[in-house]
Amino acid sequence: MADKPSSGEILGIPYNFDRPSLGRLLSSYWQPEKGMLVEKPFGIGYTLNLANWRSWVVLAVAGGLYWQQKGSETAGSGGTPSESDDEDSGPVEVIVDDD
Repeated sequence: MADKPSSGEILGIPYNFDRPSLGRLLSSYWQPEKGMLVEKPFGIGYTLNLANWRSWVVLAVAGGLYWQQKGSETAGSGGTPSESDDEDSGPVEVIVDDD
């Protein structure tokens, strides 16, 4: 049985299952001469190149969205009533009079 290659490309998507070294990990995330996406040091696909300013914009937007989501989850547990408190209070009977 032939040995399978531990790195290469399938349908244009890179993969690498070689055991990563610390130097290879650090150099793969910081490549000033490359674009925003670079090949992952271990696994399948691409990762962000932290030497590119666009990657930092993506991380800032993702962090802001995460922070906003966490803030909206904790806002319902405060002292003031919110829409989520009304939903948790139980069923409400509505009577419609058709005269």
